[in-house]
Amino acid sequence: MTIAQHFLGIDVGTGSARAGIFNAAGEMLASAKRDIAIFHEPGEIVEQSSNDIWRAICASVREALRVAKMQAGDIGGIGVDATCSLVVLGQGGAPLPVGPSEDPERNVIVWMDHRAIDQARRITSQGHDVLRYVGGTISPEMETPKLLWLKEHRPQVFDAAENFFDLADYLTWRMSGSLSRSSCTVTCKWTYIAHERRWDPTYFHAIGLGDLAEEGFRRIGTDIVAPGTRIGGLTPEAAKDLGLIPGTPIAAGLIDAHAGGVGTVGAIGRPEENMAYVFGTSSCTMTTTGDPAFVPGVWGPYYDAMLSGLWLNEGGQSAAGAAIDCLVALHPATIESRQRAAVLGLPLLSYLSRSARQQYDLASETVLLADGLHVVPEFLGNRAPFADPDARAVIAGLGMDQSELSLVALYVAGLTGIGYGLRQIIETQARHGAPVQRVVISGGAGQDELVRQLLADACGLPVIATEADEPVLLGAAILGALAADAYTTMTDAMAAMTRSSRAFQPAVGAIGDVHERRYRVFTALQAAARRS
Repeated sequence: MTIAQHFLGIDVGTGSARAGIFNAAGEMLASAKRDIAIFHEPGEIVEQSSNDIWRAICASVREALRVAKMQAGDIGGIGVDATCSLVVLGQGGAPLPVGPSEDPERNVIVWMDHRAIDQARRITSQGHDVLRYVGGTISPEMETPKLLWLKEHRPQVFDAAENFFDLADYLTWRMSGSLSRSSCTVTCKWTYIAHERRWDPTYFHAIGLGDLAEEGFRRIGTDIVAPGTRIGGLTPEAAKDLGLIPGTPIAAGLIDAHAGGVGTVGAIGRPEENMAYVFGTSSCTMTTTGDPAFVPGVWGPYYDAMLSGLWLNEGGQSAAGAAIDCLVALHPATIESRQRAAVLGLPLLSYLSRSARQQYDLASETVLLADGLHVVPEFLGNRAPFADPDARAVIAGLGMDQSELSLVALYVAGLTGIGYGLRQIIETQARHGAPVQRVVISGGAGQDELVRQLLADACGLPVIATEADEPVLLGAAILGALAADAYTTMTDAMAAMTRSSRAFQPAVGAIGDVHERRYRVFTALQAAARRS
């Protein structure tokens, strides 16, 4: 039987679902996107609907097929990635309400939902041994604090739930009917101990979720497989929804940031030399090592969570692209600048990057616009290396200038603040046995060339862009290629389907010295805020 040499990648981010069709060389032939609804409530509650997400996926897949002028049978395998959000399903897969709205369609607790911050603190205070593999601190963005919140605040929903899924695992279940979970999702967000291939029942008993252990962990997963493993094929119902052929191979999925890692770290050098930096609404950093590296404040080390046979350390920033959006929204010139950008057919941030570049001959010199202006952009806490969800942003050096140029300066200061946070993670990991030589970037917020250059300057390492315009989608498609047996290993697939395109080298000399001074100010402001 001939294997179809086109693969479908599906990516579900915070605000949209996307589908991309790739050939065996990693070239994207078509893509499509649909927005998904998101619901915010007081108390840092953020929810979504799994049915709404599924409808957005189906519409995206059908459109991508039309754009590519392909038949359903041309797709040889399907891979998915998604945010690490919690999906709650009751009898027969019916959605259950997870919040005060009582709307069963709102059955997804989004990754960025921080309702479980008290539960996370209590879990961390117990100091269980499994916390060694999450940098010593459990995050409210992980699933066990969210599950504990459900049990304590919505016990009837907790008890009625037949399955708790990470969103990527929900999608593969929806497509194939398989209850298999990815070792990526359950290891990184659920405390599964992948290198020992087990859950630790003592942890669940200690934190108040002992009933999950007593049930044999059936509601959170008993069949754990590596990303890219074929777990089944499309069911007739799912195939009808997607416009594809029943039986099309389905791969175990990835968290969205990890898909960005798969779609980038094999593009240059050895994967262990590279840090994957996925710069989207939040940012995630992924570093692979041959031996486990225990880094305080950085999640992991996780075994088999991204690349088979390697350990993974995962850091990042809880707000990255979202932090820049929040920052510029504070400035009075934003409304007028947005209107000017619209006239030019540009998004606001692209317009601000263009305005910054018009001031200097070299992109690196734009940091001079931010002279005296400093931003610690921790609007949603510090994910790494301090694992402090209570950390908050600091803006220092603002004057009374309300011009567009002062908005551009604030934008540049925010970008360098993101870069200094990245430098902190790089340096912390290096001190604990996980050094890297370069940063390979992906994510929607990281596609701008000025952003890439300022990140390189601020973190002090080369930032590598890849040929793929959509490396997260490509990472998902690589999973589909593995499920279709087009490649034998993840390493083989990455080598065949990913390539680097351009390196942004960090500034040296006078501009490098500027960043050294600014970095010292950044860390001082950050420390002062954490003491306050």
